[in-house]
Amino acid sequence: MGKQFDAMLPQHEAFIGQQHIFFVGSAPLSEDGHVNISPKGHDCLRILSANRVAYLDMTGSGNETSAHIAENKRITLMFCAFEGAPNILRLYGTGTVLLPGSPEWDALYPLFPPLPGARQIIDIDVHKVQTSCGYSIPFLSYTGERETLQRWSIQQGEEGLKKYREEKNSKSIDGMPTPLGSHRC
Repeated sequence: MGKQFDAMLPQHEAFIGQQHIFFVGSAPLSEDGHVNISPKGHDCLRILSANRVAYLDMTGSGNETSAHIAENKRITLMFCAFEGAPNILRLYGTGTVLLPGSPEWDALYPLFPPLPGARQIIDIDVHKVQTSCGYSIPFLSYTGERETLQRWSIQQGEEGLKKYREEKNSKSIDGMPTPLGSHRC
């Protein structure tokens, strides 16, 4: 078992800041529901304090994390060192979905670059930080960001994105409602 902490230390924050990708894990309470693991790229994560992070969530083909947070708030972020010294860092916490137009969105959105297709912010209260060795994680070289999602979002325009979210992001694959679905995207 790795080392556990009640909050992020400066070296944890530095490690997170060096990563180009992180993974989000969430699950419904139902044993028949699907566990979701989702990769996140771009400059979309902000450390707000030693016990709070937020990430700008982009329009995608699903919206599982949002549905799971609405049901039970549980969320885990995982960062892996693909370059440099081996390390894995996990942030365990509870999340809140912030939608455009809410006071919470308005307060946090200026912290992020204006990425086309932004649909919500996931605000996370971190209650446990865990590090582990990462000795088996391969070396991978970062060569740049994919801009496909940004180009697609621009092509869709606001009305196209709204329609897409209504069709694809209002419910999880298990049929659970998402905050976007309740908000009418």
